[in-house]
Amino acid sequence: MAFFDLRLPLGWLFLIIGGLLIFAGFYVSPVPSDGNSLGMNINLIWGVVLFAFGCICLGFAKSYARKRRQQEPKT
Repeated sequence: MAFFDLRLPLGWLFLIIGGLLIFAGFYVSPVPSDGNSLGMNINLIWGVVLFAFGCICLGFAKSYARKRRQQEPKT
């Protein structure tokens, strides 16, 4: 019986959102009213964090799928 691995869609979700935030961090000019960021590019930092987490989730999903294929009984 195959189970639905939640790491796969969540990995893609975080990968896409992280990529959008990285794009926003590089190409969207900071608004002067954003005084709470202390001079840091928050979009770029969190974009990298979310992108890395998405890659980790997809890596775990791929390794789990590979392990399940190796353990399937040959018929």
